[in-house]
Amino acid sequence: MTHYNEEMRKLKDSLLAMASHAETAVVRSMRALTEHNDALARQVEEEDNILDQFEIEIDDTALHLLTKAPLATDLRLITVGMKISQNLERVGDEAVTIARRARDLSTEPQLKPYVDLPRMATMSLEMLRDAITAFINREPERARAVIPRDSLVDDLNRQLHRELSSYMVERPTTITRCLHLMVISKAIERIADHATNIAE
Repeated sequence: MTHYNEEMRKLKDSLLAMASHAETAVVRSMRALTEHNDALARQVEEEDNILDQFEIEIDDTALHLLTKAPLATDLRLITVGMKISQNLERVGDEAVTIARRARDLSTEPQLKPYVDLPRMATMSLEMLRDAITAFINREPERARAVIPRDSLVDDLNRQLHRELSSYMVERPTTITRCLHLMVISKAIERIADHATNIAE
C-alpha cells in the first residue's frame, strides 16, 4: 500500500472515529437530561475539545493529501471529508448545548415526561450514522435516503415548540424550564441538519 493510500485510509478512519465520538456526546447529553445526571453533562462539556482536535487533525491530513495532486474523484472525497469534519464538530457543539441545559433543568422538577426529545435524538443520530456510512462506503442511495428524514425531525421540533409555548402562557412559572427545553429541541433539530449536510 502506498503512502498516499495509507493517508487516505487514515482520513476515513479519523472521520469514523470523530463521528463515533460526536454520536457518543449526543447520547450522553440526552442521558444527562433524562437521568438528571450532572456528572455526565459535565463529561460532555469537558470532552468537547477532543472533537476540535479531530477537526484539526483531519484538516491537516486532508491538506497534505491535496498537495499530492490526486485524481478528481479523490479530490472530491478529500474536500468533502473536511466539510464532514466541520459538521461533526458542530454536532459536538450541539451536544454541549444539550448538556448545559440538562444541568440547568436538573435543579428543577421535571415539566413533563421526556418522550419527544429522545425520539428526535434517536432519529437524528440514525440519520448521522447513515450519512457517515454512505460517505465511507460510497453509497449515494443511502445518502439520498437521509435527506427527506430531516423534515420529520423539523415537524417534531415545531410541534414541541407549540406545546411548550402554550405551557408558558398557561403556567408562567414554567417559562424558564420551557425555554431550556426549546433550546434542547432546537439543538437536536440542528444535529439532523448536520446529518443532512453530510448526506448532501
